Amino acid sequence: MKSGWIASGPRIAALAVFALVTAINPAAAATLQLPVPKITLYPGELIRSDHLTDQRFNARALSHSAVYKSREDIVGKVARRTLLPGQPIPVNALRDPYLVVQGRTVQIVYRDGALTITGYAVALESGSEGDVIRVRNVDSGAIVKGVVESDGTIRVGGS
Repeated sequence: MKSGWIASGPRIAALAVFALVTAINPAAAATLQLPVPKITLYPGELIRSDHLTDQRFNARALSHSAVYKSREDIVGKVARRTLLPGQPIPVNALRDPYLVVQGRTVQIVYRDGALTITGYAVALESGSEGDVIRVRNVDSGAIVKGVVESDGTIRVGGS
């Protein structure tokens, strides 16, 4: 028999040693524990803690993937696309919940030093905190851009 084609005694021993080293050496078979959906989550769905479970993945297989590694970074976010059970969640698959919803009336605030002017506008776009969106002033009909604040108001112009 050709020893190059069939595992001979020394080859079997080498394979056994390799398998043993891989089994006991965490660096050889590094894994990551990641939060993954327990159920299918659809776009627009708010993610709760009970939607998630932890699952182990081969670290090497995920080395080039930007995925969430912490539950705290996921809970309270909204799915941008369908998330499948048992699959790691890419960082671009979630967004912050909208504080302002398109078509709703919102308060707009202009501040410049001690001067504050408030009014109302209709949101032409939905947005999360820090997003720049367009709104239509209900009194003048003017369309302006503003920044969504944490309380859901829109900061326009000023400082």
